[in-house]
Amino acid sequence: LAAFQKDTGILAENTRLSTSNFATTVLTEFQAGKLAADVVQAPLPVMEILKQYGVIKDYFSPAAQSYAEWTRNNGGIYQFGIEYVALIYNTELVKAADVPKRYEDLTLPKWKNKIVMANPGNHATTISWLVGLKENNVFGSDAKWMEFLTGLAANNPMFVASFGPTPAPIESGEKLIGISMPKYIITKAPAPLAWAQVEQPLLGSPRAIGITASAPHPNAAEAFMEYWLSDKAMSLLANDVGEYVLTPGVFPPIDGIDKAKVIPIRDLSDEELLKWGAEFEKIFKL
Repeated sequence: LAAFQKDTGILAENTRLSTSNFATTVLTEFQAGKLAADVVQAPLPVMEILKQYGVIKDYFSPAAQSYAEWTRNNGGIYQFGIEYVALIYNTELVKAADVPKRYEDLTLPKWKNKIVMANPGNHATTISWLVGLKENNVFGSDAKWMEFLTGLAANNPMFVASFGPTPAPIESGEKLIGISMPKYIITKAPAPLAWAQVEQPLLGSPRAIGITASAPHPNAAEAFMEYWLSDKAMSLLANDVGEYVLTPGVFPPIDGIDKAKVIPIRDLSDEELLKWGAEFEKIFKL
């Protein structure tokens, strides 16, 4: 926002809402004719819901034309990044030979009591990630996927509320490795963190942005959209925050990330989250 104001002279402010309240809040304000937002940004499924209710304006973005077609075929909704998940470890305490080469390596006995992850019973992104491993056939079969889950559970991971608290016990050495986000390698620097460059793809939730149909400042909204999707803004997100962005050729300064295959997963419905959360509670004995 500071860079946008400096480069354009347009003042921009942001309001942050939790994902669980985002759609209902925006819809309520929109239907009451009181939506003050010019631009909204959220996980793709949330944006698609808002589009169905007429909240998102049809808009052609010149800046987005350099992106892959699959990121810009949603009638004014533009995907710009993927909240990627990976195995993060302590470089001072984990020997190079012990760094996992596959997700399945987390089930090895040497990692017992040394793993941290967000609670798979109620953390939506972790539930979606675990199901994404299955739906994208990362392990080759559902049976192998279940072996991974039960083996991971047997290693007695520490559970935290979300991805945010996962780096701290790895930094301190309380745990050695975690299911976390590579961006913390940048935001927690110079902490001794790196990601395990596994042979399998990295999975994550797609993030998207769009202009509201009732934007109070339509010209400023379009200026912000074009700035946000520009190489400059995406480079800021990648370099300063470690985000995985979808601008061609722009990668965070994390060793090996430019060679990783990063694919979007679908966000699960509320019903699916409840169903799979209950299943994972049984497997992980929560």
